[in-house]
Amino acid sequence: MNNHLSLFRRSERAQSLVITLVFMTALIGMAAAVLDVGSWYRADRKLQANADAAALAGAHELPERPTQAQDSALDYANRNDGGVAPSGIKFRQTAVPNDTIEITAERPTPGFFAKMFGLDSVQVRAKAVARAGAPNQARWAAPIGVDVKHPLLQCTPLPCFNQNTTLDLTKTGPGAFRLVNIDESRGGVSPAILGDWIRRGFDGYMPLNWYFSDPGARFNSSHVKGALDDRIGTEMLFPVYTDTRAGGANFEYFVIGWVGFHLDSYEAKGNGGVLKGHFTQVIWEGIMNESAPENDFGVRSVGLIE
Repeated sequence: MNNHLSLFRRSERAQSLVITLVFMTALIGMAAAVLDVGSWYRADRKLQANADAAALAGAHELPERPTQAQDSALDYANRNDGGVAPSGIKFRQTAVPNDTIEITAERPTPGFFAKMFGLDSVQVRAKAVARAGAPNQARWAAPIGVDVKHPLLQCTPLPCFNQNTTLDLTKTGPGAFRLVNIDESRGGVSPAILGDWIRRGFDGYMPLNWYFSDPGARFNSSHVKGALDDRIGTEMLFPVYTDTRAGGANFEYFVIGWVGFHLDSYEAKGNGGVLKGHFTQVIWEGIMNESAPENDFGVRSVGLIE
């Protein structure tokens, strides 16, 4: 009887060992799967971030230069996490031809523990779509209006960029000197606020609309001159206007778009003055038109759209 009991106990220990090994194997497999899935997820997120950034880099050249856009996207991707090939870059139209870049990125990611089960790697993929377009609302604009009749704004299809020119600040109507209340207020703002708008731009989105003039000449103000001094050698965003109406405190400008201007120097004298520099194409924060813009002065906003 003792022999039978001993054999029974050895059989129980053997069965327990087998069950333990089975559970340990399953537990190790589950742990390996969790670790590999986490690694694949991180690789997927990293590839998506690289695709997003590459698409944005390429969009800075659109819609005029799709070849340069592809080069920029590839260069950015290759200097970071890679995964983008020329065959994975396409261009399409959202509002105007070639204003949208679509990037598909993919790369194999090894499975370290999954190799135990014959899975060497998985293919992670990411897609990013970015667009460049003329804004119908712009942020950080400066309060100096530019007449659309300026000769360098009459070039087609874009303004004549990088040609030295001047913008005059002379009177445009009774009490109006091309200074615009870009916050849509009526009446004058303080020289300090006007100077802040010139130095930093207006911290708000400026839609296409009628805007009241800031009455009077403020060019002798230390705030305005100090702000202009700070902006020499930088690009500014100016509203472009077509029509004007009324007079005095009711004088208004009809803003139809914005243009980039690189400020080289200025002269401010009493009731007038000039800004010296050149128009330039700029990428600027704004809300893009959903359709082709009626007026395009080379300002582009860029963003991911999918």
